Amino acid sequence: MTYRTDVDVVEPADPYGTVLTRKTTYGSPGYATLQRLVVFIFGLIELLIVLRIVLLLFSARGSNDIVSAIYNLSEIFVAPFRGMFGIEQVQSGATALDVGAIVALIAWFVIEAIVLALLRVFRPAATA
Repeated sequence: MTYRTDVDVVEPADPYGTVLTRKTTYGSPGYATLQRLVVFIFGLIELLIVLRIVLLLFSARGSNDIVSAIYNLSEIFVAPFRGMFGIEQVQSGATALDVGAIVALIAWFVIEAIVLALLRVFRPAATA
């Protein structure tokens, strides 16, 4: 994606000399696009987990299609982090605090930070 292109025309002092043209393009390099894609994907994962935590706190009914879809989609990302601690849920009446989902949310933040750091390490050096 190109944002701006500048063209500089330099007239030589010698009338028989060649005209020099320098074209400079400012844009978004490929690694920046990849970095934005990674942030977007991890943002969606983290949003699903936060929605899961909030819905469980408000004891949303699992029979609702939207609530059920959020539970099912977020379970894919929460399941690898279940059982890390001895307590799975803290319940008070009908509401529940899903400890596994909170651990998963923190873990996905850490994984995102690691992936973004790796992208910054392997980006090409700036050239003039």
